[in-house]
Amino acid sequence: MIIKINNKNKEITNKIRDVFQASYAVEAKLLNTIDFPPLSRKVSQFINSNSEFYAYYQSNDIIGIVEVKNQQELTHIQSLVVDPKHFRKGIGRKLIQFTLEKDITKVFNVETGLKNTPALKLYESFNFKEEKQWNTNHGVRKVRFKKIK
Repeated sequence: MIIKINNKNKEITNKIRDVFQASYAVEAKLLNTIDFPPLSRKVSQFINSNSEFYAYYQSNDIIGIVEVKNQQELTHIQSLVVDPKHFRKGIGRKLIQFTLEKDITKVFNVETGLKNTPALKLYESFNFKEEKQWNTNHGVRKVRFKKIK
């Protein structure tokens, strides 16, 4: 079940951060980086975020989250994380499908590290097209994808 969650609630925010930490630790290894900004995100940054958070629940546990920022013409998928114990079960796919169906904008974009092959394959499977690549100041090559529905 996927539902919107309240990132202003500290108990829920702690759960959000736990899933982010576990998932992004795996991505940092894939990208071969130690200084990975998503791992430095504090609880207060989740609480003060103006993003919307949607959680994939299983047995009352949050095991996946998509964070989106909606603008007038664009939905930006800020983050997509899945608890590593639940990788390869289609949860990320369900969260992306949910986002594409839920949001009323026609344009979506998302960014990830170029070496994050599972994420690249997932976005490409939804017909996201590569828009841009660049190097970050923390040594990661990133790629931005765009989809027009």
